[in-house]
Amino acid sequence: MVTGAGGALGTDLVRVLTAGGERFRAFLRADLDITDPAAVEVAVGDWAGGVDEPAVLLNAAAFTAVDLAESDADAARAAHAVNADAPGLLASACARHGARLVHVSTDYVFDGRGPAGRPGAGYEPDDPTGARSVYGRTKELGEQRVRDALDAHHVVRTAWVYGDTGANFVATMARLAGVRDTLDVVDDQHGSPTWSADLAAALVALGRSEAPPGTLHATGSGATTWCGFARAVFEELGADPGRVHGCTTEQFPRPAPRPAWSVLSPTSWTTAGLDPLPDWRDALRTAVTRHPELLGR
Repeated sequence: MVTGAGGALGTDLVRVLTAGGERFRAFLRADLDITDPAAVEVAVGDWAGGVDEPAVLLNAAAFTAVDLAESDADAARAAHAVNADAPGLLASACARHGARLVHVSTDYVFDGRGPAGRPGAGYEPDDPTGARSVYGRTKELGEQRVRDALDAHHVVRTAWVYGDTGANFVATMARLAGVRDTLDVVDDQHGSPTWSADLAAALVALGRSEAPPGTLHATGSGATTWCGFARAVFEELGADPGRVHGCTTEQFPRPAPRPAWSVLSPTSWTTAGLDPLPDWRDALRTAVTRHPELLGR
């Protein structure tokens, strides 16, 4: 069962499951209000009761308007309902109906300063959190509600996800490359670009696996900055990456604080016997080859 099937990750989950011949049901927001306890109970019960094999729910639904949640009270309430309350409802329903839950979370649950005492290292799942934004705090609370409600769970933190559905960084950079001579892009925030198709395949592999319950990290391999990511997009366009100029976070203020360090260690993922995601630069090349519309082609 897939929730959040209309987003970039959800769309790719549906593609992966379809290609793999899996029996599944995919729910768009219009199909299932995951903040409605009664609706969740009916949907999970009907689905889990109709399959013979172990049932797995992949929750890709999230409220991701990070800045709006920081500046608008209604948006903050919506973020809490979708990111904090709903995962708890899904987990509780899975517990009642004997299903496993794979719940997607984010690097924003950390404070973004990097793991204490390990400069330059990626965050491990057991590193202290400390979200600094409304979005991050709601996702952090959602994680905890999943853990409290269901033993058979995986919380999978990821970062810097882009796909071919909806707004994304790659398409935005490609569009701006066509209308601006130069671009200023933040060069002091570090993370790992993650192609949603790679992440979807990884989540399905996790759902099929016998990995023990717990929290895992899954992103594209390697790391860069937003500026480095933008320059890579220019390279794929055949444009001069020198047109992308680095700037600081202070020069590009946003309502919600951005993590300076979003690098997540892959150790938990590989230790669970799962294949690491491809290198982020290789993944970008594959993504724009398969989906030239990302570059406006």
